[in-house]
Amino acid sequence: MKRVLFKVILPLLVIAAWMNMCYWICVDGNGVNWFQFWIMSGFPFGIRKMLMLLIPRNFGIAGSIGVLVLDAIIGGVVGVVVLAIKIAAIIKEIINIILEYARR
Repeated sequence: MKRVLFKVILPLLVIAAWMNMCYWICVDGNGVNWFQFWIMSGFPFGIRKMLMLLIPRNFGIAGSIGVLVLDAIIGGVVGVVVLAIKIAAIIKEIINIILEYARR
């Protein structure tokens, strides 16, 4: 039962809570800004990887801000891919657990 809790339920709750928060932040008068939602939802999953690659050095303030904004956008895009891979891994774990219980 601990395996189900730590490998399936807890990650799904964290991802669902984050996606729900991002959705409501991205809602405006005309609907949902899906590009903003896409970047925001992937941001925490990819920004750490991108900050290691694009660290602003020897720039003025404008160059540093530009590189950090680029980090955030690319980090969000990379994070969406990482998020999809994490969700696929959770689905695979759910299938494995179901098959394990079916064999008993």
